[in-house]
Amino acid sequence: MTLRIGSIIAALGGELQGDPERLITRLAPLETATASELSFLVDPRLAEALDRTQAGCIVVGPELAAAARARGDCIVAAHPHLYFARLTQLWRRQHGGAPRPGIHPSAVVEADAQIDPSASIGPQCFVGSGARIGAGTVLKARVTVEAGCVIGARCLVQSGAVIGGDGFGFAPDAGRWERIEQLGAVRIGDDVEIGANTCVDRGALDDTVIEDGVKLDNLIQIGHNCHIGRHTAMAGCVGVAGSARIGAHCTVGGAGMILGHLTIADHVHISSASIVTRSILKPGHYTGFFPIDDNANWEKNAATLKHIHALRERVKRLEARIKGGANA
Repeated sequence: MTLRIGSIIAALGGELQGDPERLITRLAPLETATASELSFLVDPRLAEALDRTQAGCIVVGPELAAAARARGDCIVAAHPHLYFARLTQLWRRQHGGAPRPGIHPSAVVEADAQIDPSASIGPQCFVGSGARIGAGTVLKARVTVEAGCVIGARCLVQSGAVIGGDGFGFAPDAGRWERIEQLGAVRIGDDVEIGANTCVDRGALDDTVIEDGVKLDNLIQIGHNCHIGRHTAMAGCVGVAGSARIGAHCTVGGAGMILGHLTIADHVHISSASIVTRSILKPGHYTGFFPIDDNANWEKNAATLKHIHALRERVKRLEARIKGGANA
């Protein structure tokens, strides 16, 4: 399978420095690319990698254009990472990797579910009663879309994801738990991607909502009645407890946790492994975790933290005494 450099430029633009007739056999990492392969370099701090790579052509930004030209063929793009993303999409289209519309024979689709003819439903999927799947949406193998849930257009749901499983709702009753039936659904907008084995729980009364353009990685838990704003992205193993409301254009790093019933403003970015225990109403980058250390030091520091409140009170009393003496 090959793709001519000139065809790439015709489809995606960019400034070509080199031979438009060069044939590319593969897209490859910079470190392992060969003379018939194409790669990309984003970070100017890694410019020395240009001297080591054997790539036949490299996508770079304007700041690396001169160095890239000096070593051989290159494509100069204003945003090389974005250019490379679109190049991978072009490669997939050209080489037949895109899923075909239709419903796999092994899928189970209940009679009153509505699936757009251009959608692709993979092997062993389940689409429940009253569910709706929009145009161009792809459900990979073993995806479950429970009754009444809605997925918009051009979405991609990876294998094993469960959309609309029951939320975790129980009421205590004399030492036992009484089940709260989950009567809402899940509403997912357009251009959403959901990773493998991610779960989006249905709402208890109102729906759980995932707005347009949201990207969820693998193994994420979205609790019942959450609302995730448009174009927010979450990395693997994030957990969002029920009824949290997260704004638009937010990011949550891997294994980040957001407690229930909190509000997160637009353009908030949460570091990996952080635990959000309060609402965040101002855009910005937030981090909340205790730095890793060898266990003995960690235990000493953790023990010290228990005494901080008492130390604070002692300091306040000392400050009051000093202030009182100064006023005498």
